[in-house]
Amino acid sequence: MNLKKSIDLTKKIKQKAFEEGFDAVGIAKVPGSLRIKLRTASLERWLEAGHQAKMEWMSNSKRKNIENMLQGVKSVLAVGLNYYVDTKRKPGDLSIARYGWGQDYHRVIEKKLKKIAKFLETERPDSKWKICIDTSAFLDKVWAEEAGIGWIGKNSNIINSKIGSWMFLGHLLSTEDLNADEPSKPICGECEKCIEACPTKAIEEPFIVNANKCLAYHTLENRDQKLPKNITNKMGNWIAGCDICQEVCPWNHKNIPNTTEPDLQPSEWILNITKKEALSWSDSKWKENLNKSALKRIKPWMWRRNISSISNNH
Repeated sequence: MNLKKSIDLTKKIKQKAFEEGFDAVGIAKVPGSLRIKLRTASLERWLEAGHQAKMEWMSNSKRKNIENMLQGVKSVLAVGLNYYVDTKRKPGDLSIARYGWGQDYHRVIEKKLKKIAKFLETERPDSKWKICIDTSAFLDKVWAEEAGIGWIGKNSNIINSKIGSWMFLGHLLSTEDLNADEPSKPICGECEKCIEACPTKAIEEPFIVNANKCLAYHTLENRDQKLPKNITNKMGNWIAGCDICQEVCPWNHKNIPNTTEPDLQPSEWILNITKKEALSWSDSKWKENLNKSALKRIKPWMWRRNISSISNNH
């Protein structure tokens, strides 16, 4: 494809991504800059240290090479979807991480990316594509940084200077040769507010989060009947995920926009849930409430375990 056609197609695809409601859009070329290799090596060290806890899928070797996702891939469209809603929970009630307030973001992003992929097919019928969300064996934050939609912060989240870090990521891999954006430059500077605020000291050093110590890991992924004492002692009211390292981030204290995405507006029960009520729910009631949520991976018995762990501490 000649340069003019490449620039034209790139422009059209980005425009389509914004039309679909994405808040940050960027493109990276494969194989990317040297930083891709550095981040891949960093993942290897993280795994060797056992920081993934029992998340075995993190060691999937496919992550090391983007070609494993799509043969002949030349470009990556990275998109960010703002999920910030300026709504307060009832003080003293149970806390659920913002990512789970609305409907399952995997479905929301996939639906939008499919429309972009179909548009690409009409423009380039011979091209191949692949959608990657955070369930794929793919370095999603690394490629988002490479595509210029944000940098990886010290809490390991992607931060965008206009949206902050309340942003879901999605990627469309393509065999088309698109025009790349400048990779993002990390600008956390000397700030270590996220590291200081983590109640369990899970952010052991900048960019290194040890899942074995992380409240989000234990409330979402830990399948043991009882949570470790050092976790329950520091849980506060968090029963599903934890937003502390994002809440203290100065980039999230700027005038960041509210999401207008209908599917990401908070469910009523999530903002008003109480311990007594939640512990009285049957398995079917939990499943009914969680049916369309990204939180459905938490089994009803795990919710009860998490809530009881908090109740025992108060």
